[in-house]
Amino acid sequence: MTVMAAEVGFTEWVRPSLLPMTRLAQRLAPHADPEDVVQEALVRAWQKWDQFDPERGTPTTWLLAIVADRARAARRSAARRLHLVTDSVPETAADAAQRDVDLDRAVDALPERQALAVHLHYFVGMTVTETAQVMDCSPGTVKSTLFDARARLRIVLGDDDD
Repeated sequence: MTVMAAEVGFTEWVRPSLLPMTRLAQRLAPHADPEDVVQEALVRAWQKWDQFDPERGTPTTWLLAIVADRARAARRSAARRLHLVTDSVPETAADAAQRDVDLDRAVDALPERQALAVHLHYFVGMTVTETAQVMDCSPGTVKSTLFDARARLRIVLGDDDD
């Protein structure tokens, strides 16, 4: 197969996954350009395309796992830059209160694994099985992780059932 044919094949192979990839990049790395995160993921996927194993999941789940990795790197980079800027600015009580009631920030404050499960399942719309494939764990682990995440979010955001 020529390089041109491989590029066309790869493009068609990833096309159905582009929207979920972009959504996940927006959710996991809100301070980064989601197109940059997706582009980095596509470069990584192109380089490792021969390592894709359909026995382990769909192209979308494989690509979303790569997006999650690239978004994690973008978040670390943004956090380092933000830390340098905000190091001398103390957080006020009002800032902390706003952060606690903001869903996006509350989800981002979850442990990394819980946040990833929430983003994939609730915001990208992946099934529990697909989420498990992206996270490289069992569906039962995803269910447990989502249960724990919801419990934490109830505490942070307040339970409306009272």
